[in-house]
Order: sequence, then C-alpha cells, then structure tokens
Amino acid sequence: MELNIIYEDKHILCLVKPQGVPSQSDKSKDEDLMTAAMKYVQKKDNKMYLGLIHRLDRPVGGLIVYAKTEFANKELSRQVQLRETQKEYLTVVCGNGETEKAILLEDYLKKLKTINMSKVTGQDDKQGKLARLEYEVLDSVETEEYGTLSLLKVKLYTGRHHQIRAQLSNANLPIWGDNKYNKVFVKKKEFTQIALWSHKFGFKHPKTKKFTEFISKPSSYPFTLFI
Repeated sequence: MELNIIYEDKHILCLVKPQGVPSQSDKSKDEDLMTAAMKYVQKKDNKMYLGLIHRLDRPVGGLIVYAKTEFANKELSRQVQLRETQKEYLTVVCGNGETEKAILLEDYLKKLKTINMSKVTGQDDKQGKLARLEYEVLDSVETEEYGTLSLLKVKLYTGRHHQIRAQLSNANLPIWGDNKYNKVFVKKKEFTQIALWSHKFGFKHPKTKKFTEFISKPSSYPFTLFI
C-alpha cells in the first residue's frame, strides 16, 4: 500500500486514510493502514513502535494520526480522552440543510452490536451515551437523481460509534452513499462509497506543545459537486 503522508516528525505520523481501508487490523484480515504504516516506520527509522490515536470507520477516508513514540501516544491519547483535540469532517447529505447558523445536535446513542449500527435512544436508556456534534451547511445543489444534496462541515465533540452517520440520519439529513443509515442507499444493489471525510484534525504537539492542525480535502463524487 502506498502511503499518502501529510506530515511526519520524530513523534507523529499524519496520513490520509483511503476509503474502504481499515484503520488497523480487524477480523477481515484485509490490508490495513496501520500495518502498512508500521512497515514504513520500521524501514525508514528502524523503529518497532506505532500507536493509534484515533480511529476512522472503514468506509470513511481522510486524516488520521499515529504516534511514533510511547510518549507521544500517551500525551495525544490523553488529549483525545479529555476532548482537547479538534475534529472536523466534511460530508454530503441528502436533503436541504439550509440554515444561517451552526446547529448543535445532542442525542443519546445506543450501540447495536449484533448489526454493527447505532441508534438514537432516550436519556433514560442506561445503554445510551451522550453524543454531541455541530454542523454547518456550506452549500446545497439540486441533482436529477438524488434531489437536493448539501455539503456540511461537522465538528465532533464526542466519539461515539457511527456518531455522525446516526445523528445526521436522525436529523433527516442522511449521508450520501451510506448503506446503513440512508434508506435510499440501503435499497441500492450497487456499491457506493459513503460521502464522509475526516477533513481537519488539531491538537497540541506532544513535544513542542504548539497547536498543530492538518487539513485534507476529498476529491471523489459527490464532493466534486462542491469542492
């Protein structure tokens, strides 16, 4: 696997994860990004360590950061746990999301392990976990096949299972290409890549303590309708 490296130093490695590639090894045994990155680090720096700071669902592409030292892993994992990192996504949804201001969504999500999905539940559900995100509509276009499509910028404040997909679907803004939460694509027989991209990731550098931010833009359809 050829790596798309955004940034690298002694402490961190920032890559663009292709859509459809696992962030780390899983039951499928398919080629994963972390294994490929580890081989790269071993060959380049003769190091045997690489730590996963945050995960992206297999269908999701975009920025992902790995730690090259235990020190960096501990510090960045702490920032993630304390929600000190800044995560921003771009997504194309089916529907007219026109609004003049950012919208905050707060829901309780319950993971359904047997079908690998999450659903919005009530606050009184003991298995429900608070999920918070904020979205802003950047643009909308009319299409012949899908009607109105809208480009959203999403800021993630919690890291729940399938959070963006489940919350936007519940808000009647299902993501284009999502064959789990978008009824239009659940019915489709042909395969489609979900239009969800890890666009921006910001954090304090574990060594310098300076705020560091990386940006990646998607280049596939339907993002090409807007970007």
